[in-house]
Amino acid sequence: MAKILIVEDDSNNRDLIARIVELMGHQPILATDGAQGVALARSEQPDLIIMDMGLPVLNGWQATHRIKSQPATRHIPVLALTAYAMNEDRIRSMVAGCDDFETKPIDFNRFREKVDALLARRVD
Repeated sequence: MAKILIVEDDSNNRDLIARIVELMGHQPILATDGAQGVALARSEQPDLIIMDMGLPVLNGWQATHRIKSQPATRHIPVLALTAYAMNEDRIRSMVAGCDDFETKPIDFNRFREKVDALLARRVD
């Protein structure tokens, strides 16, 4: 069972993603803004971070950049999950340090494949 940090400010989306993660057999950890996501990445050392990009306090690009800039958390894969669906948004997410990019609304099968692929890449 992997620990997956879900950084999402919308409670409905956060609950849905947490349920999907649980159905996949993993433990969700929840954050409601980018600053909390950065702090929980450091303290919880999750196996994967699912990062919304349109967040309060620190947006997802800022939070991902901070996570990937810190030696203690740079190894954690980050999946951008966002309603920002333009190619420029994907590029911006990858430049910030995201390891993959997925758009909302969530396509369950594609989401699961991306989560599984990112978890398979982790170093145990």
